[in-house]
Amino acid sequence: MPERRDKINYYLDIAETVASRGTCLRRNFGAIIVQNDAIIATGYVGAPRGRANCSDLGYCTRKRLGVPAGERYELCRSVHAEANAIINAPRDQMIGSTLYLVGIEYDSGEYSRGALPCSMCRRLIINAGISTVIVRDDKQSYRTYVVMDEWVVKDDSLSDHRGY
Repeated sequence: MPERRDKINYYLDIAETVASRGTCLRRNFGAIIVQNDAIIATGYVGAPRGRANCSDLGYCTRKRLGVPAGERYELCRSVHAEANAIINAPRDQMIGSTLYLVGIEYDSGEYSRGALPCSMCRRLIINAGISTVIVRDDKQSYRTYVVMDEWVVKDDSLSDHRGY
């Protein structure tokens, strides 16, 4: 009988499946928000409702312009996975919850190693009341961020750090 999957990787596996719905031509992320072992929302990268996705158009403006990761998000058609999950969740259920995040590179299909939520998504996560963010590095490995310690006390808006 196969070994039972640990709970963190179980939720990261679900977030990875959510990422497969993404429409970005650079990298797709999937996010799920979990509270008391219940998934309360999911989100993936995609254009706002009713607008054409990059995958439909066949091009990515940021990629076409050679914009590096973590810069010029105003040129992007998409809403990030974390933001979409937060939009889809009731705030009272997010307080103290955990957000699981998995990124997949479009061209290679590999995990987006070292990825973090961008500065705008970190602000949304803070205001939503999410307490922990877990980001997958590979099928077994992940990083855990305690939001209060990592993104509130250590205010990243005062540094040059960039997200994915």
